[in-house]
Amino acid sequence: MINVNNITFRYGDRVALNGVSFDVSAGEAFALLGPNGSGKTTLFRILSTLLAPQGGHAFIDGLDVFRDRVAVRSRMGVVFQSPSLDIHLTVRENLVHAGHLYGLAGASLSDRVRESLDAVKLTQRANDRVKTLSGGMKRRVELAKCLLHHPRVLILDEPSTGLDPRARDEFWTLLNEARVQRNTTILVTTHLMDEAEDCDRVAIFDRGSLVACDSPTALRHRIGGDCVTVDCADSVALSNEIAKRFADSKCALVNGTVRIESDNAARLASDLLREFGDRVRTLTIGHPTLHDVFIHETGHRFDDDIAEVGK
Repeated sequence: MINVNNITFRYGDRVALNGVSFDVSAGEAFALLGPNGSGKTTLFRILSTLLAPQGGHAFIDGLDVFRDRVAVRSRMGVVFQSPSLDIHLTVRENLVHAGHLYGLAGASLSDRVRESLDAVKLTQRANDRVKTLSGGMKRRVELAKCLLHHPRVLILDEPSTGLDPRARDEFWTLLNEARVQRNTTILVTTHLMDEAEDCDRVAIFDRGSLVACDSPTALRHRIGGDCVTVDCADSVALSNEIAKRFADSKCALVNGTVRIESDNAARLASDLLREFGDRVRTLTIGHPTLHDVFIHETGHRFDDDIAEVGK
């Protein structure tokens, strides 16, 4: 349903996308996961037909997103990071005007508005002005707009921005219900690990490059064991000593801490405390997470400050 083939894009001398390629199947929930500056929003703008790629090609439902952008837009629903609602109109009025943009009118439009309101559980708030709604409800109105024309693909840019955990869960429940009912393909950009965890596959971006792409489970299995993190005063020296003493474990410096991947983390932790206990401030053991995968693939933490390369 979505094909991205060697997409490149630069902002001046800064590389935003560096030969990115992947495919998304029909009915799949696919996450673009990366920190600010990783290039995921630039790719979102290309896929939503707002920006032409400088190299490579992107297709949605077999149509080129640049050359066939009018036809692509008829097959796609988009939720932008910034709100796109008229807060002075009612919920229903916002949907009616959105329907007009897709060529809907008359009884067909009324039926679609009713259907979309029901899908996002806002039928009882249809006549309320949008400015009176909570942030979570406004996001649901955005989703209702996207569903009016029965799109084959939904593309969402940081849809949970500004939502509390409960509103975020409610939004994703509605999103997945829409996906199941119509086999809708979903592509979402996010910097939230738990949001990406709930998708079928995750593409991890860093500084314009796609560094890993697979299911969350398969990505975590790349670690090959648990992760031991050691905080100490002399992390460089300790890292070198640990690497020499435990050659079978992958050891790295990450933000001033020593991070070790091990098939037997409990035994390694015991050995570390026995040999270096007087130099260890804290030691933690954890099962691999997507954050660990990001560190494994890039060598730095997800929230490190990096130069902006086109958000």
